[in-house]
Amino acid sequence: MLTLETAATAAYVVAALLFVLSLAGLSRHETSRAGISFGIVGMAIALVATIALAINHQIEPLGLGLLFGAMAIGAAIGLWRARVVEMTGMPELIALLHSFVGLAAVLVGWNGYLHIEAHPDGPDAIAMSEQGMLGIHSAEVFIGVFIGAVTFTGSIVANLKLSARMKSAPLMLPGKNILNLGSLVAFAALTVWFVIDPSLWLLVAVTVLALLLGWHLVASIGGGDMPVVVSMLNSYSGWAAAAAGFLLGNNLLIVTGALVGSSGAYLSYIMCKAMNRSFISVIAGGFGIEAGPADDKDYGEHREITAESAAELLSSASSVIITPGYGMAVAQAQYGVADLTRKLRERGVDVRFGIHPVAGRLPGHMNVLLAEAKVPYDIVLEMDEINDDFDATSVVLVIGANDTVNPAASEDPSSPIAGMPVLTVWNAQNVIVFKRSMASGYAGVQNPLFFRENTQMLFGDAKDRVDAINAAL
Repeated sequence: MLTLETAATAAYVVAALLFVLSLAGLSRHETSRAGISFGIVGMAIALVATIALAINHQIEPLGLGLLFGAMAIGAAIGLWRARVVEMTGMPELIALLHSFVGLAAVLVGWNGYLHIEAHPDGPDAIAMSEQGMLGIHSAEVFIGVFIGAVTFTGSIVANLKLSARMKSAPLMLPGKNILNLGSLVAFAALTVWFVIDPSLWLLVAVTVLALLLGWHLVASIGGGDMPVVVSMLNSYSGWAAAAAGFLLGNNLLIVTGALVGSSGAYLSYIMCKAMNRSFISVIAGGFGIEAGPADDKDYGEHREITAESAAELLSSASSVIITPGYGMAVAQAQYGVADLTRKLRERGVDVRFGIHPVAGRLPGHMNVLLAEAKVPYDIVLEMDEINDDFDATSVVLVIGANDTVNPAASEDPSSPIAGMPVLTVWNAQNVIVFKRSMASGYAGVQNPLFFRENTQMLFGDAKDRVDAINAAL
């Protein structure tokens, strides 16, 4: 006979499959809309099944009222933020959402302790003790609180850095690596102690320790690695959700958390490879990375160009490659860039885009912006696909990019971004760089590209400059 519990389990299985399909769809531009739709439907099914179980368990009216009230408030805030957030604000918004997952895991862990360990004579605690499950539950509580607290403060720091309310430079405390490793050793020791003798002060201690560790881990990572940090925190939030699932006995939460955690970790690994960064180094809070001296080298004088001259250069070019960055997103210049692309292609110019894996401050940031502006997918190429073509390119337009086109990464071993694969735009015949000023990029490193003989600077707001070029064409 079909019971509500059986139906809910079946619904959870369907939701989990839809989440898997969602991840698969999000792996390609062409199927990303379908992927998001699968995720929305899966979450709706999971919510309905969970509410049905809550009602079936005869939760008090006050509890149901709190449940629906929380859902209504969360939905209202989510819809409001989705409507008002700019694409440039997505990275910090995502970091903030990760912090909510971490905080939820902390609260679930504390609730588990107060319900079981804090009441050793209660029926649930006695039943667990008789089954030999009390130690496992204590470990779940401790680990869940630790992961959640690290995710919470780490995500808050990432949000502050990405929104420029905190300096992007890495925090360099004396012995920072020892602090990180010591915190992990202390956590392991406290976990064993808590499993043997669950005490409130131990739970307080690990909560404070994890909050401080999460803050220090992300504060120690520089701005150039922040896209990896966002992906890494996505992974942390997944494992925090899985830990909460174990405590709540919710299989769907365990599966969903594992999917998010593993996919986020793999994406972080891919991005670290693309940036020639050590995966362990980044997730350990910049382990082994020391602050280098300020770059005060004299690179000479830069040259400037007008929008009209840039239009003449583009109209006579046979091939053009556009390399966008965060500056294009800030200026919302993607629609003007799409219009410029269309005009040049109508004139027979071969126009393509070169996208660095960490262009912008979120994986796929530039791809989403260009798709939003209806730029054809087939001319938007990844760095590895286009890097060998710059030698035969007439003009490169660097629109708002900085660190991802910095030749110091391959030519200066002392540079903080040394070894990071970059777009070799300087190999083209002509390079036009769109920038507001000569300021350094998010990683805080000066770019020698701006002073090369084949480079000309086009200063001003990227959208205004692109519109001026379109008008001249």
